Amino acid sequence: MATARNRSAPPTRRAVIVAGARTPFVRAFGDFIAMSTIDLGATAVRGLLRKTDLPWAEIDAVFWSGVILPSSTVNVGREIVLELGLPPTIEANTVTRACTSSVLSTTNAVAAIERGEVDVVIAGGSDSTSNAELKMPQTLMRKAAPVFMSKKATAADYFKLLGKLDLRADLIPERPAVRERATGELMGESCEKMAEMNGITREAQDRLAVQSHHRAAAAAAAGRFVDEIVPVETKAGKRVLADNLVRADVTEAQMARLKPVFKRGGTLTAGNSSALTDGAAAVLLMSEEKARALGYTPLAFVRSWSYGAVDPFDQLLIGPAFTMPLAVERAGLTLDEIDLVDIHEAFAAQVLSVLKALGSAEFGKQRLGLEGAFGRIAPESINVHGGSVALGHPFAATGARMLTTMANELHQTKARHALLGLCAAGGLSAAVVLEKA
Repeated sequence: MATARNRSAPPTRRAVIVAGARTPFVRAFGDFIAMSTIDLGATAVRGLLRKTDLPWAEIDAVFWSGVILPSSTVNVGREIVLELGLPPTIEANTVTRACTSSVLSTTNAVAAIERGEVDVVIAGGSDSTSNAELKMPQTLMRKAAPVFMSKKATAADYFKLLGKLDLRADLIPERPAVRERATGELMGESCEKMAEMNGITREAQDRLAVQSHHRAAAAAAAGRFVDEIVPVETKAGKRVLADNLVRADVTEAQMARLKPVFKRGGTLTAGNSSALTDGAAAVLLMSEEKARALGYTPLAFVRSWSYGAVDPFDQLLIGPAFTMPLAVERAGLTLDEIDLVDIHEAFAAQVLSVLKALGSAEFGKQRLGLEGAFGRIAPESINVHGGSVALGHPFAATGARMLTTMANELHQTKARHALLGLCAAGGLSAAVVLEKA
């Protein structure tokens, strides 16, 4: 089920999160529409470097991630290095694992640091939903490629090709959608099934969504995001300073008036689901010794992590109910020792389904091999500064955002341990335990 090693015994060489930075998260097709995923990623990394005043010569690698990758330049991490004019000898790679992508790039960095391969790594992820490429039907490629790719093609060949093309079948682009290839379902359609299976009501979903907005708004007002958000100067000359999806004054009554979007008579709405979003987030990681030698104050250790997968034909987004307990076990902790729980809110129904599973003795016994439930986590106790329903969800940036927010929260409060859980397309999931440094 999971790929991370048992981490209950801390390694002798430990990686620390030193800082994090992100762009504001902005509704797709809005202020960031002219910014590519490379532009967004470079902006986040540039902000991180300015904030930390890190000497460029100290950077060993950039471990990046993306979900909507540009087909011509899939190694976004390398392009960020070159875009910023960083030393060209900095190694860079780009991974993709749906919505857990920047968690993977971060834990890859932690593992490399703890193995002694590197000392300083920038990890993170970016996505521009606004610039998702429109895919033409494969029938067009099959008909046109023999002509376009041939140096011997004549004008007559091109005219013959025009006669073979069908407007509807060959020339109308496919509409991008967050749809499972295996099941054919939109993610929201799969989550509607989860809500029904787990008895998650519309009222409970709307309540969690309102909580997310109110907490995100309160965090912004209290300056909790000052340490992570960097200003963005758009190509149109507009200066974007804050997330633009958060609604401080939304009420449950307003949420209740929204119509279902995935199923007639369903419970998932635009209000209790995360929105299509553009943004990027970056995390600066170092070996503890290097951080202290350079004069940085470590914020948090990445104590453990877990990756897993479930059958997408079952409950597509239930994965954190498996990976969160495993990450806690690998950290050598119990749920009682966890002070902060942060769960990615793809949909309010998905979060509530995960919490119900974690609190179920039957699920614990049958699916987790425990003597009973992993433990009850109340919805009102999670996501102290809001989540993806309010803040938005640039697919590959969300994990790095969560890691940054929780690392800062551990550093600024008396909390000692934070547990993060994320679901992802394909039935994938990830979980991380952070420890105050």
